[in-house]
Amino acid sequence: MTNPQTRFQTLPFREKSTADMIATSESFYRHMKKRRSVRDFSDRPVSQDVIRNALLAAGTAPSGANRQPWHFVVVSSPQVRKEIRQAAEREEQAFYERRASEEWLKALQPLGTDARKPFLQTAPYLIVVFQKKVTVDEQGHEHKNYYPTESVGIATGILITALHLSGLVTLTHTPSPMHFLNTILDRPQTEKPFLILVTGYPAADARVPVISKYGLDQIATFK
Repeated sequence: MTNPQTRFQTLPFREKSTADMIATSESFYRHMKKRRSVRDFSDRPVSQDVIRNALLAAGTAPSGANRQPWHFVVVSSPQVRKEIRQAAEREEQAFYERRASEEWLKALQPLGTDARKPFLQTAPYLIVVFQKKVTVDEQGHEHKNYYPTESVGIATGILITALHLSGLVTLTHTPSPMHFLNTILDRPQTEKPFLILVTGYPAADARVPVISKYGLDQIATFK
């Protein structure tokens, strides 16, 4: 949390030339354009240092009043990954059989998804992102967090980007509801599961659907 007596310092900003800015932004776009959500993972181990650095990058995200309302649980234990898969598949089965509307199921059909989620057990890491509804200080007092959903969303985006640029693939998985994650991972009820970020190397025969992204004229307006 921000100390009321926070000190200020001069921003360490070094301006780039317009040419460098354009080149950097184009290079970043080319890298990110290659990012894909992957469901076929290898069980190859991944250095935990890569995960640590990506989490540190995620922790630089802006947040309301600098409350930093996120907590990341990195799961590598085969047994815990198995428990998460079993619990997630129970919720997914209910989703596909009862909860999802026909319109939703029709939208998912081209992607070939179903209630089976083997990647939760195959991938070497599951990074479970929690949103902290409140921050609890050392004295046990609760303090309201501001714009927690927006803040956690930004941090998660940075985490996905960092892992992609590191050479790994990811999948955002959001079984609903996700309360089972609090129980399995022993997290307090003041934290809300935000998503599971499946992380690792792609399987040698990994396949992804052929899809396209909207062009700039469809996602942005310049006034």
